[in-house]
Amino acid sequence: MRLTIKSRKPSMSINISWERSGNLLVAILSGRLDGSNADFTEIALESGIEESDQALVLDFENLSFISSAGIRVIWKFAKRFNGPGKKYALCALTASTRSIIVMSGLNEFIALYDSRSEAVSALEGDGTGTNSEQEM
Repeated sequence: MRLTIKSRKPSMSINISWERSGNLLVAILSGRLDGSNADFTEIALESGIEESDQALVLDFENLSFISSAGIRVIWKFAKRFNGPGKKYALCALTASTRSIIVMSGLNEFIALYDSRSEAVSALEGDGTGTNSEQEM
């Protein structure tokens, strides 16, 4: 299933599409994740998550920028998908978004994967949602 939500305000330039595979949800973000749309993004992500979802992957391939407000949204979902049977990862980060994630220290707590297929394979299998960048 694929569902897309687009912000109606031009200043809130973010789009979110979903792809689901069993109990794993992939949210594909494009545009900018900043203070002008962080609340919208949080609400939109919440609306796409089902109670049965055990894993969430945020795909940032087409996300050009993340501000501190965006970091807060990412961290909120990391906390929600932390626990027994829950998995969470970010994938396909651009050089600039990866730099922001690393500078914020989120890579110490959230798995980062180079591609969506790598993240989905890791989280659908017996992977733990961790990667080599994380210290356990």
